[in-house]
This record gives sequence, C-alpha cells and structure tokens, in this order.
Amino acid sequence: MNIIITGRNIEVTPALKEYIEKKLTRLEKFMDINDVNVTLLVEKNLHRIEVTIMLNGYILRGEEVSGNMYSSVDLVADKMEKQMIRYKEKIQKRNKKKKAVPDPAYAVETVEIAEDDELVKIKRFPIKPMTLEEAIMQMNMLGHSFFVFTNGETERVNVVYSRKDGKYGLLEPEY
Repeated sequence: MNIIITGRNIEVTPALKEYIEKKLTRLEKFMDINDVNVTLLVEKNLHRIEVTIMLNGYILRGEEVSGNMYSSVDLVADKMEKQMIRYKEKIQKRNKKKKAVPDPAYAVETVEIAEDDELVKIKRFPIKPMTLEEAIMQMNMLGHSFFVFTNGETERVNVVYSRKDGKYGLLEPEY
C-alpha cells in the first residue's frame, strides 16, 4: 500500500506519519489497496484529516475533524474500515448476481482555481461505464448527493442523485 501524506498548516512529524500508516495499513486485511492519499489540515485549533482510497475503480473517502490530530486519525480510520466492510459486502452481493467484477483503472485529477471568486474547483476524472446500481453504490461510498457516470446500457452520460425523501433520481440527456 502506497500512503501519500500531505500536511497543510501542520508539520508531518515522523511519529505522526508512523501512527497514520499503522492505523491505515489495517485496512489491507479487507482487500488489496494500491494508493491512499491523506491530507492533514489545521484550521483554528481544529485538526482535520481527509483520506481518499482508490479501490478497483471506486473511490472511498473519509473526513474527520477533532481537537487533536491523533483523535482525528483514529476516527477516520474507523470510518474507512466501516466503508471497506460495506464495500466488500456490496461487491460480494453483486458477484453472486453477476459472477463478474469490473476492474478498471480509475484516477482522479483535481485542479483548484481561485478566479473572480466564482469558480473555486475543477475536478476531472475518467467516466467509466457502469450500471445504475454501481453508480448509486459509488455515490454513497463517496458520501456525495450526486454522481456522474456513463450508463453501461445506453452508453450515455447520466447523473444519479439522492432525493430528500431518501430515494434516488436519474438524469438522462435527451438527444
């Protein structure tokens, strides 16, 4: 597992780095993990940690804030462990239905721009073909309220979103 740790407004000490690696390497017992990006931030005495894991074409993300960076690491490690368990269970259920798991390379590129105080972030990512069920699972794993994907059945770009009533909606372009 390749763990990349970045600190903003905080010095990443060897002890902190070792603690983070120790906590996150326990996630490998669930499945093989290639890359883990960890960002540490300190803002107004709040210690925030953001963890992003690229996993078999899916992205798992967790974020925690507390008054102590070590506490934040503990909290986010527990959160990521729960996500890994949930992800593994969903994959096993899907495998029973389909007997096959997609394994594409999935990378995310993020570019931040501050221009005229309107556009603050541009996110570029490859869109892989997937079913509606896979898109909903990916959206929930990321903790987002919407997800853009290529529908594997129609080969068109679609957007799935969560509604206030707890159900899901689908946006399909009309050509």
